[in-house]
Amino acid sequence: MSNRLTTISSAMQGYPDWQNVLEVILKEFSCQTGTLHQWVDLHQMLEIIAHVGIPDELRVKVERIPLGKGIAGTAAERMEPVQICNLQTDRSGVAKPAAKKTKVGGSVAVPVEFGGLLMGTLGIGKLEAYDFSSEEIRDLQIVAGEIAEKWADG
Repeated sequence: MSNRLTTISSAMQGYPDWQNVLEVILKEFSCQTGTLHQWVDLHQMLEIIAHVGIPDELRVKVERIPLGKGIAGTAAERMEPVQICNLQTDRSGVAKPAAKKTKVGGSVAVPVEFGGLLMGTLGIGKLEAYDFSSEEIRDLQIVAGEIAEKWADG
């Protein structure tokens, strides 16, 4: 296990403070923005439980996200990582126009899933354009798996 994964796992011991866990994840991936959403069946939405670097005017737009909307909603719907190298110039249609207000360049979201069931999403971003490596995405998926285990136990 890499040092990055060991550090993040340590932050998840006991009953984790998810805001702190997200901050540790961002530090270990050298990112400036991030969100952690949990899937709520009752509302059929991803609901935010931790965030860093999200401007106030956007917070209301990311508090609840339906499947298929934006980077997190698309990762949840597809049950696979979704990456955008530069959110500021992206024309794929995955990111919503308001997302540019985050000033994020490179971003990636991965599903938080347990036994094939969607439990939420984890998204991180850098202010500059950036392609996350396959190793970084794999590590983020491992982290998301650990989060899912905590939520399943909780």
